[in-house]
Amino acid sequence: MEFPVSGVTVSPFVPPIVAFAISFVTSMGGVSGAFLLLPFQMSVLGYTSPSVSATNQVFNIVAIPSGVWRYLKEGRMVWPLTWLVVIGTLPGVLVGAVIRVRYLPDPRAFKLFAGCVLLYIGARLVRDLTRRSSGPAASKNAETRFQELVAKHAADTHERGRELPATVVEALSPWRITYSFYGERYEVSTVTVITLSLVVGIVGGIYGIGGGAIIAPFFVAILGLPIYTVAGAALMGTFVTSVAGVAFYQILALQTPELTVAPDWQLGLLFGLGGMAGMYCGARAQKHVPARLIKIMLALVIGFTAARYVIGFFSG
Repeated sequence: MEFPVSGVTVSPFVPPIVAFAISFVTSMGGVSGAFLLLPFQMSVLGYTSPSVSATNQVFNIVAIPSGVWRYLKEGRMVWPLTWLVVIGTLPGVLVGAVIRVRYLPDPRAFKLFAGCVLLYIGARLVRDLTRRSSGPAASKNAETRFQELVAKHAADTHERGRELPATVVEALSPWRITYSFYGERYEVSTVTVITLSLVVGIVGGIYGIGGGAIIAPFFVAILGLPIYTVAGAALMGTFVTSVAGVAFYQILALQTPELTVAPDWQLGLLFGLGGMAGMYCGARAQKHVPARLIKIMLALVIGFTAARYVIGFFSG
């Protein structure tokens, strides 16, 4: 089957199968699959025009709602944090789209940028693996802590005889946001959240991942927020900014007719359908697969791809 926008010729079964496999593995490691899907499109399918970034965001639009629904159903969406992420990443994604079209249309230059992004994500995974292995054996991981909070929340709900909200906003101002998540209190700077989101949004807009894949590590490392309190916000932020990013790429396509900028909707939808199923199955299977093993596999794949892009730029 030929996809006219991207110029890719491939069986219609390949995109959803590949997206399913990628999303199945990455969702178990708590990482978005979009950052690995783009190298597959560029290196395997030969899809190197600027519209590949927009097509990658179409994948996000189709695949993410299933994950967002799960967070909403479990009451794990911290809405004030979510909207701060959207406010910061949205203009960043639009700026990133302009940079991609105007300054990185050359596939070779864009692969260098993509390689640097992958190196960062891979380094974060390796750092997390090293930190876990060197920490005290008695320390509890984030998932165990989260399960304890959920159990305590359920017990409190049963004791009081009414449903208690999982997330409670205690204070919200232009400078600070304070909220409790399953009974545990957190406080962050709104300015810091928006600033981080803006920077990450620019990178995500260029790369075509919406920013959510790399904003969570910033929140954990810089703001000290547990991953289980920011995962929903990062996912929803990625969805909203991906919608805006695709729309903006469509507008840029009208202004730059000499370049292929608009997304390949057919290809993006096929990837998205596979990603939707992969995310759901990965979430169900996560408890049966050691997270450490998943992260080791991700780090190896990411490191190999990043090294290939960076070395190829300087040797070519």
